[in-house]
Amino acid sequence: MSEAALDLDDISKGYAIGTPGEVRVLEGANLRLQPGEAVALVAPSGAGKSTLLHIAGLLDTADSGTVRLGGVDLTHATDRKRTEARRREIGFIYQFHHLLPEFSAAENIILPQLANGSAQGAAAARAGELLTRVGLAPRASHRPAALSGGEQQRVAFCRALANAPRVLLADEPTGNLDPATSDTVFNTLMDLVRGTGLAALVATHNPELAARMDRTLRLDAGRLVPG
Repeated sequence: MSEAALDLDDISKGYAIGTPGEVRVLEGANLRLQPGEAVALVAPSGAGKSTLLHIAGLLDTADSGTVRLGGVDLTHATDRKRTEARRREIGFIYQFHHLLPEFSAAENIILPQLANGSAQGAAAARAGELLTRVGLAPRASHRPAALSGGEQQRVAFCRALANAPRVLLADEPTGNLDPATSDTVFNTLMDLVRGTGLAALVATHNPELAARMDRTLRLDAGRLVPG
């Protein structure tokens, strides 16, 4: 078996809410995500899927357990190393695209590359390549306000892939789109996963989209089980 893109081993997490005690959100959750694999994460609101994504994306820390990216243990890494790993290894997509409104589609994709140390010319070329891949090259100079919701989300996909990450984490990426646009955007996501060897973990409430991925996991009492 090839080296996993992402390993979550025995992840547990709780939060103190009021008095006394705490609420356990994750309890011994395990996940092994392979390159080129798309996995759906299905759970009701409040079940802990966003917490799991944040831990997988090094935005939060677990109370116990191990997080590995490409075989590298980052569980107890310094804040600096975690930030570097996020920039280099992880792409994030959210339900609301969070594009910077004052910048064009291309510039929204160029900026994270510059933050990661890429040269301006290389970053612009990469942005053009990604926008072409999702059919938005003619819209490269448009600001988000001039793009449809589906176009904005496709730009967000490109931004997430700008630094060629190992892992893509998506939290309800089609949740605010109409069914036809959602289908188009989902197809774009899957094309990118298949075409780049990216590993994707996608939280969704949509059972039809979940069924089109390689497998489905759901959170049950803080553990990941086959869906």
